Amino acid sequence: MLDQRYLNILIPVDGSKEAELALDKAIAVTLRNGNNAHLHILHVIDTRAFQNVSSFDTSMVEEVSETAKKTLDSYVEKAKTAGITNVSYTIEYGSPKAIIAKEAPKAVNADLIMIGATGLNTVERILIGSVTEYVTRVADIDVLVVRTK
Repeated sequence: MLDQRYLNILIPVDGSKEAELALDKAIAVTLRNGNNAHLHILHVIDTRAFQNVSSFDTSMVEEVSETAKKTLDSYVEKAKTAGITNVSYTIEYGSPKAIIAKEAPKAVNADLIMIGATGLNTVERILIGSVTEYVTRVADIDVLVVRTK
């Protein structure tokens, strides 16, 4: 029987309930994979969202970044409290689809992406496409979509 171990687990988060469920499961999977397993939490700030804001200035990006940092610090603390010693996070800027599916897994040498099921409704998925759907289609490594507690 094949003993599949994941040693570098990437968990993209966006503050949604779906992402928090995925984080909880990613913590459990990291713990099950032993002391050598590493949990890497990723948040991507979609810079395209700022292009449509007429009053855009750098303070907006700084404010969003600071909020993300506080949230990620709390996620790292949650993982450490659960018993994970190898945990880190990254804040990236750009297209979430490309960063989560291709760039971040290479950068952290991930062998598994755990991602929350989409929070989009049917119309939103048709118009802009789901990041989760894109990642499952394009990523070069295993992807686990978390749908339940």
